Parts: sequence; C-alpha cells; structure tokens
Amino acid sequence: MSNHDNTPIFPDSYIGDSSLEYDNSIWMERNQKKATLVCLQYLHDEKLNSLGNLDNINGKKCLIADLGCGTGFSSEILVENGHRVIGIDILIDMLLKAKTKKKFLKKEKELELILADINFLPIKQASIDHVISISAYNFIIHGKNLISDILKTVNNTARYLKKVLKPNGRIVIEFYPKDEKELNAFISSFKENGFDGFTVKKDPNQKSGQTFLLLKQC
Repeated sequence: MSNHDNTPIFPDSYIGDSSLEYDNSIWMERNQKKATLVCLQYLHDEKLNSLGNLDNINGKKCLIADLGCGTGFSSEILVENGHRVIGIDILIDMLLKAKTKKKFLKKEKELELILADINFLPIKQASIDHVISISAYNFIIHGKNLISDILKTVNNTARYLKKVLKPNGRIVIEFYPKDEKELNAFISSFKENGFDGFTVKKDPNQKSGQTFLLLKQC
C-alpha cells in the first residue's frame, strides 16, 4: 500500500501481502542492493576520513548493524562483502523473509537477525563497528506529529547509537526525509550527540528525496 505519489506508507507497505510483493520486486531488490553498495563506499569516504581521529577501515572485517534490514537485501550485500552483520527490523513479516534468505548465504553464520525497535536495540555498549541503514531511518518518527516528540525521538536514537558504537564508529544512512525541516532535525540530532558529518543528495537542488547521511564519532 502506498499513497497517491507512490511513497511507501509505514507499516502498511511492509506487512502481509505487501511484504511479499516487496520481497518479490526485482526493482526493489536492485535498488536496495545498489544503495547498500553506495553506503559501503561512503564508509571509506575521504572527506569522512578527515573528520576527527585518524583511522583506517580499509580491508577490515567489521561488525555492522543493518538498521531496518527489511527482507534482507541490504544484509545480503554486507555479508557478501566480508562483514559480520546484525540485521534489525521491527516488522516480523519482513524479518521472516530475511531469515529465509539467510539460509542460502554461503556465510550464514555471519548474519544474525533480531526483531527489535531501532530506538531500543538489544546490543551491548561499544560493540558495533559501524551502522548502515537503507530506506528505513526516517520511520523512527512514524506516528509522531508534534515537533517536540520528533526532536525527542531523533535525539534519543542518535544518543543510543553512539553508545552501541565503538570509538570512531561510523554511520551511513540512506533515507528519504520529507522536507528540509525534517532533514535538519535528523542532522542536528547527530551533531548534538557526538557526531560530525555531512549529507550527499542524489539531486542537490532537491530538498527531499534520496539522501545519504555520512557520520563519524567526534
């Protein structure tokens, strides 16, 4: 189910028959995997490297939290590129399909799947190398209309992600903020909670639409 402009509606577009349609969509698979590969490239971005403490993650096998992993398209790519992955999603309909994909991975043991809310992750502090999220992060404010509630949620989540990340941990988020005001709320939440970074937009002249948020702990 989607609205009049074909933008997915959370959670309707990801449960029941809609979750099956999502998982069987060749277009969706292609785009999710493409976005994941771009996010992996951004983990090594030279501009991101220059922020904060110097570190070198090239060639390292990392533990990556895949936030909002859905049916597992993104987690598949991360495992195939040599990383250990914790795929996290709040919707059981999506996660069950990711579990089916896991059985066919050559490195099945490298992927752990958890049913959880991004805002309340069952992960130890300072245990994750990096975080990647594909087309899901903006859903953390689903159902929140008051600006005070939105700001509280995004700040709490950014603060929590800093806790679960190891020192110098990085976050790359691909998402679709609805407007500049919403995008600025997400950016501010990270910058106020110990991160530095910048955005990359597919169309620099477009305030909404596909956006990549590249972050590194200060």
